[in-house]
Amino acid sequence: MDFDNLLMQVVDLLRREGRVSYRALKVRFQFDDDVLEALKDEIIDAKRLAVDEKGKLLVWTATGAAAPVREIPPQAAREERRQLTVLFCDLVGSTALASRLGPEDFREVVRAYQASCSQVVQRFEGHVAQYLGDGLLVYHGYPQAHEDDAQRAVRAGLGIVEAIGALNTTLEARYAVRIAVRIGIHTGPVIVGEMGEGAHREQLALGEAPNIAAKIQALTAADTVAISEVTYRLTEGYFVCEDLGDRAFQAGVPPLRLHRVLNESEARSRWEIALTVGLQPMVDREQELKLLERCWERSRDGLGQVVLLRGEAGIGKSRLVEAMRDHAGREAYTLLGFRCSPYAMHSAFHPVIEAMQRSLEWRRDDTPADRLAKLERMLDVAQLPLPEVVPLFAALLTLPMPDTRYPRRRLAPAELKQQTVEALVTWLLAETEQRPVFAVWEDLHWADPSTLELLDLLIAQAPAVRALTLLTARLEFQSRWPSSSALTHITLSRLGQPHVEEMTAHLTKGKSLPPEVLRQVVAKTDGVPLFVEELLKMILESRLLRETADGYVLVGPLPPLAIPATLRDSLMARLDRLSSAREVAQVCAVLGREFSYELIHAVAQMDDATLQGALRQLTAAELIHQRGRPPRARYVFKHALIQEIAYESLLESTQQQHHQRIAQVLAERFSDVVESQPELLAYHYTAAGLTEQAIPFWRRAGERAAARSGNAEAIGHLGKGLQLLATLPETPERMQQELELQLALGSPLMIVKSQAAPEVEPVYRRAHELAERLGDRARGFAALMGLARFAISAGRLGAAREVAEQALALADQLDDPVLRWQSHLTLGSTGFYVGHLESARSHLEQGLALHRPDESRFQTFITAGHPQVLGLSQLANTLWLLGYPDQALQRNVEALAVTRRSPHPYTLARALYYAGLLYRRRREPAAAQECAEKVIALSREHGFTRWLGRGFVILGWALVEQGAAEEGLTKLRRGIDVCHSVADEVGIPGLLAALAEGYARIGDALAGLPVVTEALTVAGRTREASWDAELVRLRGEMLLPKLEEAEPCFDQALVIARGQRARSLELRAALSMSRLRALQGRPADGRRQLTDAYRWFTEGFDTGDLQDAKAVLDAG
Repeated sequence: MDFDNLLMQVVDLLRREGRVSYRALKVRFQFDDDVLEALKDEIIDAKRLAVDEKGKLLVWTATGAAAPVREIPPQAAREERRQLTVLFCDLVGSTALASRLGPEDFREVVRAYQASCSQVVQRFEGHVAQYLGDGLLVYHGYPQAHEDDAQRAVRAGLGIVEAIGALNTTLEARYAVRIAVRIGIHTGPVIVGEMGEGAHREQLALGEAPNIAAKIQALTAADTVAISEVTYRLTEGYFVCEDLGDRAFQAGVPPLRLHRVLNESEARSRWEIALTVGLQPMVDREQELKLLERCWERSRDGLGQVVLLRGEAGIGKSRLVEAMRDHAGREAYTLLGFRCSPYAMHSAFHPVIEAMQRSLEWRRDDTPADRLAKLERMLDVAQLPLPEVVPLFAALLTLPMPDTRYPRRRLAPAELKQQTVEALVTWLLAETEQRPVFAVWEDLHWADPSTLELLDLLIAQAPAVRALTLLTARLEFQSRWPSSSALTHITLSRLGQPHVEEMTAHLTKGKSLPPEVLRQVVAKTDGVPLFVEELLKMILESRLLRETADGYVLVGPLPPLAIPATLRDSLMARLDRLSSAREVAQVCAVLGREFSYELIHAVAQMDDATLQGALRQLTAAELIHQRGRPPRARYVFKHALIQEIAYESLLESTQQQHHQRIAQVLAERFSDVVESQPELLAYHYTAAGLTEQAIPFWRRAGERAAARSGNAEAIGHLGKGLQLLATLPETPERMQQELELQLALGSPLMIVKSQAAPEVEPVYRRAHELAERLGDRARGFAALMGLARFAISAGRLGAAREVAEQALALADQLDDPVLRWQSHLTLGSTGFYVGHLESARSHLEQGLALHRPDESRFQTFITAGHPQVLGLSQLANTLWLLGYPDQALQRNVEALAVTRRSPHPYTLARALYYAGLLYRRRREPAAAQECAEKVIALSREHGFTRWLGRGFVILGWALVEQGAAEEGLTKLRRGIDVCHSVADEVGIPGLLAALAEGYARIGDALAGLPVVTEALTVAGRTREASWDAELVRLRGEMLLPKLEEAEPCFDQALVIARGQRARSLELRAALSMSRLRALQGRPADGRRQLTDAYRWFTEGFDTGDLQDAKAVLDAG
């Protein structure tokens, strides 16, 4: 446990207890005197939350600095959020009626009116919330929800009008009066529960819905039912309505569109309504299951298969997976199950870690040695080399290991991740050596990026192993894997009526349903298996049916049921019938889709008997599934929608209270979870509204992800921290937190989006502003470096140089060699691009001379890669331009050697690209191709769009040079298109030069000359000059048949190269000029210029350009 987490736990404990002894703290948290003194400094002196008492106790004194634990009052636990349809009924002309009748007669009329209304409301199972004199306030959806509450309310309204018509016959005969009513109905969200005290306690709804329903009633004619637009949409098709248009209620309030309900329509189901617009065909599951069985048979024979099963929520993906499990279980096989989580979309390898922990069967009271032994046994059974894989799996599981048994291996985060992925692949594939494997990966729409990377490797190797890999996802998930004979796509559609009936027969265990009920089930569920299952269970649990030996029979008339507008009402109805277990279901829902008994027991604060009884009730109702037995049981909500509805039914304040309790329990009792999944604690603190507590954990989660090359996850975590931080008042502490978050975010953004992505600059500008205001010059320097890298990549080379010079001045002020070498490398990079080659060389060599291998500050943190590698790679290309081909090659070798010592995928991709660029300059296409192919593979694996495009350019150039012109030009054009898809501008002239050179190689000047023009235009805009001489020379080569047009190009190339002291480019230009002079009949002039250029060189005589020059001179 780190100090920040320890401090937070001690503060939470002190806040609750009020007084805590130092001895108790040391025993509880197992820390020494030095840590105790540090805690006292922070709590007593720095934060002023407590005071010391007699050198023995901490006494809490804060009055609001920290958030107190908020207890849930009993009545709040019964209050909740619901969607409610409110009916407001008013007696028309009651004042005049009272004046015509005596008080007693008027009382009897009102009683008769109320009784008639109440009978109708009861028939439609509504709830009369209040009798307001001559008015009625009726709820549909509370205290008992129904799946069609909006329809019930409208039918009740029509029924009341009809009942009052019948009542008038009696009233007219007895009192010589007739009465009329006005009814308004509206549907909307409310908070419902008991209000008032003692005898005045009532079940009421708070929100706009009751007020709007009353206002609609006031605008309605006598004996009329009017509904709002919201209620109309929920009941559309079931009633014949007249559009009343928009009606204004009061000044400043938007008008409300109203509809008058005339009568019920002929339609009795959504099915009938949908027929008017057409239905998509529905199919069964037999074909899909047979297809899976065929895939399984091929997998058993050694031809591994992958199936991507997609469909909407509740469509039956899990049901089909279960059926396939039953089929596979007819013979010996291994089942591997992985489940992605919406709470862990930014947590690397989350489903793998969870699956591994379940397989290991770790217990809460297991010591680290016990857990290590179980891990070793599992890996030994898989016949994996323990010395190599145990440290990797232990790191993944955050399991401490004794150095005596497994010497600590200091791996860079990227290398650790790479080896971990390889080890996971080996472990998973090892299972296939023993017997066939059926691997199920569920809910990929919630998969974290690292898990998808792992799947990429597994799927690539799938054809060669005895495994069926079944992937499930919702429709929004798009396949990322190329089509192949080993990959099958299945999209599930909804069930047809015959198959819905088959499903209902299974759910009733073969017992028949009344035809009316079955028809309504088919119509309401719309063919979605989850709807069928949940709705049928609701009906079976209701009092509408009575079970007999042969089937079910209706107890009374079946109300005209219809498909619910959403599943929310039917699920809420099931929750309403859970009595005491209902609150436990809601707490479980806050924990998430899956949870352990240990965690729910710690959070719910119930005794074992009560809690286990509630969980048994939830299991019996099939809201949750149970694996294992308490206290080591694990539970999972059967459907995500059930968990969501249970969660959303809670008041926001109650949700926050539960989230706070969960966060505190995790922090106090599950330190291993906090250490390995800080994002989980961050999530619960965030949902609890404890922003200040959440932010440090979002930062830790982001930094942890970035350290493991989980850059996409890091962006998500850090972005959430920044989003929360924006809600806090601006204080120095907040500014410091934001500065750290912004700087941590910069590098992952550069890697994932590109160094010149528009999102990058604001991050570093804000970081620099904060650093200036805080006087934090070291972090201000880091922000300047980020701005410089952005400016370079965006092609703002003048601005980049200014920022880099500012950074160097700051480094000199701080007299910090680390900052100084960073500045020199950045200035060298800028000089390299603008063609100031001698200056670039000087800065690069100064920076590299200052570098110390053991100094890790501001490395990948600033440059989105290892700065030493960047410096060596750019120095290599600078030296080649200056005329030192052999020294350039040596620096290139050194750069690649560093990447092997400190592997980092982004750094390696960059180094390989620059190596390929150097081989391109040296005219060594085979070596360039080898580098390019590695760049492309690495970039595809990690999503490095920038280096993918540049890799294609190098590959295309190499193919053209080796005679594969058509393929090479295709690769060149593709690479440039990819490069244009990102924001980077720097280097574009060089990429276009490669394409132009390809066209020149095949003699297509018509295509090549516009490319040169485009490249020079980009170079002029960005001031990137290092390719100018080569581009002008290429233009001359393509114009060479026209000697008078080519000659100025070669002259200009010579002038540019000499001005930049680019000896290698000068030699090339001199070679081109010598060929032109020979065509002009002046070969001596050409040889003289070439001799001057050639004599300067002292190395690299085995390179193509120097050999060509020597051949020309020797021939003369």
